[in-house]
Amino acid sequence: MSKRTRTSKIEKWIKEGRGSGIGSDYKPWLNIQDVSSLGRSTRLKGIKTNRQHEFLSDLERNYFYLTEYSNYIIDIREQFPLLPLEETIVIADELGIKHPVDPKTNEPIVMTTDFLLTVDKGEGIVEVARTVKVKDELYKKRVLEKFDIEKVYWERRNIDWGIVTEFQIPKIFARNISYIHDYHDLYLHDAFQNINHQQIEELVFLLLQRLLEKDESIREIANHFDKDTHMPLGSGITLFYHLLARKIIQIDMSIPLDIEQCVQIQSVNEDKLKQVKYG
Repeated sequence: MSKRTRTSKIEKWIKEGRGSGIGSDYKPWLNIQDVSSLGRSTRLKGIKTNRQHEFLSDLERNYFYLTEYSNYIIDIREQFPLLPLEETIVIADELGIKHPVDPKTNEPIVMTTDFLLTVDKGEGIVEVARTVKVKDELYKKRVLEKFDIEKVYWERRNIDWGIVTEFQIPKIFARNISYIHDYHDLYLHDAFQNINHQQIEELVFLLLQRLLEKDESIREIANHFDKDTHMPLGSGITLFYHLLARKIIQIDMSIPLDIEQCVQIQSVNEDKLKQVKYG
C-alpha cells in the first residue's frame, strides 16, 4: 500500500509536468506550499525565463539574483528533481547511506538540487548544478550524506556540481540587484505605459546626459528630470533603475546603491542601448 501511495504521488507530479521543461516552460519539482522553510519563501518573476520562480530560503533568492544578473547564465531551473527515484535509492545503498524519507510516511522522497543552470560562455552550452546551503549546515553529518548522494547523481551525468554558501553570495551585490530587478520592463510601470517608443528613447537619452554631466544625487537629478519633462514624480528613478537593470549603464554594484548620493557611472554600453527596443 505504501509503495502504491508513494508511486501515485510521484507519478501525479510528473504528469503535472513538475521537473520538466526549459525556459518559460519549466516547472519546479517543489513549490513553496509543498515544504516548510526556515527562511522566507519567495516567488519572483524571472527576466531570463519569463516565468515565476519558487525559492525556499533567502539564500536561494539571493543566489537567484546573481544568476539573473550574470551575462553567461541563459536558463535557471530551481528545485530540480533527481529522477528517477530508484537511481538515488541505489546510490544511497552503494554509499551505505540512508536515503531521505518523508517523516510522515517513512517512504523515500525525490531529492532535489536547488539550481540547474544553463551556461554559455561562448565555448558551447553546458549545464551546472548548484546546491545552496548556509555554511554552518555543512558541519552536520546528515547534510553531508545527502550531498554525497547528490554529487554521485550529477557525476554520472558528467554535470559539474557544487555547493554555494553565503560566503559566495555577496549580500550587497544581491540587494542592489533586488532593487532594480523589477525595472527591466519599463511598460510594467504606469508612468511609461502610454508613451510611445520614440518618446521613451528621447527620455532615456535625456536622463543619460544628465547622469553623466550632473554632480548631484540620483534623487536630485531624477526630481529635476521629472519636473522638466512633466513626467509623474518618481519617473526618473524608475528610468534610472531600468538603465541599470538593462546594463545600459554600469556602476559599482559591490557598494550599497543609495539614490540619495551621487553615484558614479562607470560606463555606458552603447551596444545594449541600441539593442533595447521600446516599441
